[in-house]
Amino acid sequence: MPPSVIRPFRLVGRVLAHTAAMVGLVAVFLALIVATDGAGSGFAAWSATVGIAVVAALWRGRRRPWRGRLAPFLPVFVAAALTLSVCVPTVPTARRHPPALPFVTTEHWSLSTGSRVAVYHYPPTGNGPRHRVPLVYLNGGPVRGISVLDHRFLRRLTREGYDVYTYEQAGGGRSDLLPMDQYSITRSVRDLGAFVDRLGKGRVDVLGFSSGAVLLTRALAEPAIAAHLHRAIIAEPGPMDGPTTRIAGQKGRPSARGIAPAMAGPRSTHLPRYAVAFGFARLGLLSPDNGLLGQAEGDNAFTAADLGSDTASAYCAKDAHRIPVEDTARNFSFSAAASLRVQQTLKDSPAIAPQLRRSRTPAMLMIAECSSQVRQWATAVLADAPAIRRTQYMPGVGHHMWNGLSDNDRRAAAVITAFLQDKPAPLPDYPTRADIPAFLHDHK
Repeated sequence: MPPSVIRPFRLVGRVLAHTAAMVGLVAVFLALIVATDGAGSGFAAWSATVGIAVVAALWRGRRRPWRGRLAPFLPVFVAAALTLSVCVPTVPTARRHPPALPFVTTEHWSLSTGSRVAVYHYPPTGNGPRHRVPLVYLNGGPVRGISVLDHRFLRRLTREGYDVYTYEQAGGGRSDLLPMDQYSITRSVRDLGAFVDRLGKGRVDVLGFSSGAVLLTRALAEPAIAAHLHRAIIAEPGPMDGPTTRIAGQKGRPSARGIAPAMAGPRSTHLPRYAVAFGFARLGLLSPDNGLLGQAEGDNAFTAADLGSDTASAYCAKDAHRIPVEDTARNFSFSAAASLRVQQTLKDSPAIAPQLRRSRTPAMLMIAECSSQVRQWATAVLADAPAIRRTQYMPGVGHHMWNGLSDNDRRAAAVITAFLQDKPAPLPDYPTRADIPAFLHDHK
């Protein structure tokens, strides 16, 4: 075969060989990131990978002319540059808290647990009667800042005469961070008890949403904390304990997940460092307290767009093309690592059903028609909490039941205020405990 024909094949072969070597080095680097748990911001894995690559390149070129000895180093240089991008931060590594909100004052309370949390107070407004029992709101997450959408809904409740307080859990929003090993579902429950004590207004009503509903459910199983709760509203709860997290059941009517337009805005996961850190942590390949990405840097880097389709899953399929903007880029805050840590402690926790059955705090359960939550998470609470006096199945809404669309906020507020005032429910009491088997069968 003429040299002019052979030469291109040799060139292609060298390119493929270099590419394979480069891919192999990147794979070695990622494996070492996992093995070292990201030690030294990933530089331990990077140094070892480069060292291995240099030795291998020297070995491969040992019998070649001096110019030929440089060729094996080409994939080394390229792989070193690519993997170095995983080790270098692109956002500040010290915590940057969101700026103050223009419509409410941010206070910081030091709790008896050692947590220092951001607190927001919305006094009652309007000309109607004032309700003497304060209302405390627990937002979802866990360890996520309170969205502007939620702040707007809380202000709506003040127009009904409610004195509303809310706080961001330790590590979320404008609250101070904790050492990673101190985040746990137990700490979150203790913080709630300490917050109510610090409030100093006697017994309080509590509205808990999503992971906040989990926190509230577990508080009802703690007699010392439940004694300070006047009424409890458990809205769209996640799993309440370890055994419940292992339930594989059906969800509600179809959500907008997979059909809604992609969320706009920058994504930190488009950068190699944060794609590796957040992706591996979510897969359980890196610990929440890993050495690759510090807690503060991770909080600074994570954006609303990084949530991907999680936001769409909180809305009905019919709302896929009108999902509201839940938060502003300046207010959004989510600690992915701390959230994973809290969720893991929940998975490791024993059953709370025996304690929950002894709770006497009047409670209400709210379930969305298009819920992205496993149905059995809510029905487990209903089955094991005899103090639940009514259940409100909310038609036409997804997991985020108060969302500014149509009259959803008004309907959610009507259900909440009717229960708090012990008035007739706007909706049928459904499902009851007796309805649970049929409810699970009919709402697949």
